[in-house]
Amino acid sequence: ATTMVQEYQSPVRVYKRPFELIMAAYMRRFPKCPLIPVFVDSEVFSENHSDDGAVTVTERRCVIDIDAPRLLKRIAGVDYLYFIQKNTLNRRDRTLQIEVHNETFSSRVVVRECCNYTVHPENEDWTCFEQTASLDIKSFFGFESTAEKIAMKQYASSIKKGKEIIEYYLKELEEEGVTYIPRWSPPVVCSTAKAIPVKASKAGRDSKDHAQTTELVVGTPDDKLDADYIRRYLGDLTPLQESCFIRLRQWLQENHKGKIPKEQHVLRFLRARDFNLDKARELLCHSLTWRKQHKVDFLLDAWERPQLLQDYYSGGWHHHDKDGRPLYVLRLGQMDTKGLVRALGEEVLLRQVLSINEEGLRRCEENTRVFGRPISCWTCLVDMEGLNMRHLWRPGVKALLRIIEVVEANYPETLGRLLILRVPRVFPVLWTLVSPLIDENTRKKFLIFAGNDYQGPGGLVDYMDKEIIPDFLGGECMCDVPEGGLVPKSLYRTAEELESEETCLLTDSIYKSASIFKGAPFEMVIEITEASSVITWDFDVSKGDVIFTIYHSRRAPQVPKKDTLGPHTLTSIGTVNSQVIDKNWMLGRDYSMVERALACNEGESVQGSHVTRWPGFYILQWRFHSPPAGTASSIRVDDVLALQVSSHKCKVMYYTEVLASHDFRCSVGGPMTSLESCHSGFSQLSAATTASSQSHASSSISR
Repeated sequence: ATTMVQEYQSPVRVYKRPFELIMAAYMRRFPKCPLIPVFVDSEVFSENHSDDGAVTVTERRCVIDIDAPRLLKRIAGVDYLYFIQKNTLNRRDRTLQIEVHNETFSSRVVVRECCNYTVHPENEDWTCFEQTASLDIKSFFGFESTAEKIAMKQYASSIKKGKEIIEYYLKELEEEGVTYIPRWSPPVVCSTAKAIPVKASKAGRDSKDHAQTTELVVGTPDDKLDADYIRRYLGDLTPLQESCFIRLRQWLQENHKGKIPKEQHVLRFLRARDFNLDKARELLCHSLTWRKQHKVDFLLDAWERPQLLQDYYSGGWHHHDKDGRPLYVLRLGQMDTKGLVRALGEEVLLRQVLSINEEGLRRCEENTRVFGRPISCWTCLVDMEGLNMRHLWRPGVKALLRIIEVVEANYPETLGRLLILRVPRVFPVLWTLVSPLIDENTRKKFLIFAGNDYQGPGGLVDYMDKEIIPDFLGGECMCDVPEGGLVPKSLYRTAEELESEETCLLTDSIYKSASIFKGAPFEMVIEITEASSVITWDFDVSKGDVIFTIYHSRRAPQVPKKDTLGPHTLTSIGTVNSQVIDKNWMLGRDYSMVERALACNEGESVQGSHVTRWPGFYILQWRFHSPPAGTASSIRVDDVLALQVSSHKCKVMYYTEVLASHDFRCSVGGPMTSLESCHSGFSQLSAATTASSQSHASSSISR
């Protein structure tokens, strides 16, 4: 049987009226309500009161006429659906709890709903309303997804109606002259001696009252979001979008150790994945891990922009567009991308772009405050005047592509509009290289103007005020974006310098590099004390082809003791790698292979994870991948020193981390299958690895 579970969680809705008045309005919808056409009728079949009259529990059977196709009703053989509603009204604590479940089709479909009306934690004359629900369709005559769609649509419209109905009856009460209803008080006891306990119970009641409301609507406004806040700072969301957002935020609060991104930013990830909660969570998890790895939060504070960037990077912030979005101007045609990459390296440019994006997030927040409405993205104006074939230099394009990928993954839905001006003839070539990497939603936001088309009506004036059109585009506004220009060749760095710089910035991002020689693999040991830990790896093969394998051994491998070794380096001694696996060890007796050998070619990026079955020592090994037999001669370790020929050397940049199994889902963003695209031959391996809690360990069958 298929089963679909949908969940809903509302924001907190605040009514600025006392609880007693809201209750009077709520009661008016029974037994039936003309404002809810689908609500045909209801009857009370049980009602119980507590002795003091403070608590009333009412159970009703409600008749609902679902707005469904006639055919579906005929197949299902029903005209109406019956729901059981149990209301617990506590006048002393001023709470109403509503629990609903379906009676019709209860073996095929389970609908549960829980609503709470409580007193606002900070103002006892206001009332809060919150609602959660779940729909689990186990089977429905082969129409599961149709039934689900109908139910969700119906539910979304009933949520919207709920608020209107309360407002409607409040107004009706007002017209009848009812604007105040006294609070419940316990029945008066005549004897004066009894007065003291009543008072005491009141004090007890206050703390209970408090406990009750904190449980339902946590006092701090930071913790739960109310519907008005969402509308003001995040925009108009449908009830189901609100629910996705609230659930993602709740999940973050419960699972994410570390700084939680601001609401507006969390919402961007949902928009980027069309409010698919699981996909958005995965994207967000990857981004949070990436932020931690690259210490992005410190980047803005600590990073000193090199002078060269300040002089030659022709981009900067410039006022805002007509919608109040921050405006970023980039004179790409004036910028010597090749010179910047050669003089600064890709890493510095990436940092520059990240800091621009971080600044953009900050400006959006500021503009949201200033303009009194949610502004969550910016507009970018790119002037292509001067673009030529030099801009299509391969490493430059590669740097651009990498930057676009990083931005797409970590700053989704931040670009509101991209105005591309004065595009030259080479533009289509650049566009074909770049566009496949850009998310389709983002591509729709591109507006391209050739020549002087941007000048008339339909051009820039439609998107920004005339007063702020930059001077270099024929406007009146001084725009202090640097002019760019050619970076002098004397400032270029050699490839070696760039590479060492890159590595030093990359170790900054916790990657390490290793060289692998023919006959001298690179091996590292990870000691695991607790079974079902997760070893994760992520490496790039920057030179040559390698074979990657993981072994497990119960005994500690002998790591050669050398003075040169630091406390943690098992990496390299001089130029030759120290071998961890003892020459005398036998595969199957002393150690076993736990991940199939994987051939990785130059330029490939590999990511994956292994759930450890046993404690002990895990050895990650990268070895030289020789060309097919017949071309290779066998070389022993002793010969390696004599053979420091580049053709016998591979390089990898690697990063490994061990996670406790319960942290794994959060920090890596769930199963690694999302990374299948990185390495096709690897996808089955990583899918298999995480699919079971035990990994595919071949040790059990090694002879």
